[in-house]
Amino acid sequence: MSAEKSSLHTRNLHRNPYDFDQLISCVPELKHYVFTNAYQTVTINFSIPKAVKLLNKALLLHFYHIKGWDIPDTNLCPPIPGRADYVHYIADLLAEQLDEIPTGNSVKGLDIGTGANLVYPLISHRSYGWTMMGTDINQDSLKNAQHILDQNPDLSSVIQLKSQPDADHIFVNMIKPEDRLTFTMCNPPFHDSEESAMKGNIRKMKNLHQSKKSKPLLNFSGQQSELWCEGGELAFITKMIHESALFSTQVLWFTCLVSKKDNLNKLTNLLKKVKAAEVKTIDMAQGQKISRILAWTFIPQKDRKSWFI
Repeated sequence: MSAEKSSLHTRNLHRNPYDFDQLISCVPELKHYVFTNAYQTVTINFSIPKAVKLLNKALLLHFYHIKGWDIPDTNLCPPIPGRADYVHYIADLLAEQLDEIPTGNSVKGLDIGTGANLVYPLISHRSYGWTMMGTDINQDSLKNAQHILDQNPDLSSVIQLKSQPDADHIFVNMIKPEDRLTFTMCNPPFHDSEESAMKGNIRKMKNLHQSKKSKPLLNFSGQQSELWCEGGELAFITKMIHESALFSTQVLWFTCLVSKKDNLNKLTNLLKKVKAAEVKTIDMAQGQKISRILAWTFIPQKDRKSWFI
């Protein structure tokens, strides 16, 4: 058995090695993809999309009581432990205002680009009871997300979906004048073109594949809006920051994942220009991958506690 995944957040339910007997009891089909590797570790081949999808389905059912989770083969299959980390770090960020983690449906979160998988809203509500809204520009993704909600009727009043009609906007059309949100979150498209996304995926699959001699499987799932946009991550988050200033009094904390460390300086300089009251960078380590959360607020510190009253 491998050691505890100590790089994950201390409240992350996935710090311990996967109990595959338990997971197979949730999703019996998973057993066809489980094997013992050369290090005597029970695992799956993470370069096989079907195996990853079944693992996710089992994790979401076992740890978060999400029934009937599934996504089309054309969509990204997110790593559940890493997605949970983002949620827990947001909880820590909110706790700074109160000296305790705020729970319950008075905490309202907005997930930009929730995708077909709906993972952030699902984990956010099951972990902390927060009310969530997931937005997307892709109608097929929203249709699948709605199907997941339909399998879990208890979530219909606490997770809402909203279609963004204009691909040039992020918060515009999504935040109404009467809305008051505790936080926003986003895992933005990383690449600046389809070619760049393909090359990145081939590198990833080569790293995952155990034998250098064998040809890597192309696990190239993901809609265009999930994987790339013009200008890549930097352009997307730049647009997000500019739009966030339009809703400066309606959101306590804006947050976004930043994969490229080189982008941080430009983004933090832009946040100074738009007069953010505070900017934080929160490091997240998941295995060999280092990512970070960029968080900013326009609300003065003295006024933040009142957000939770």
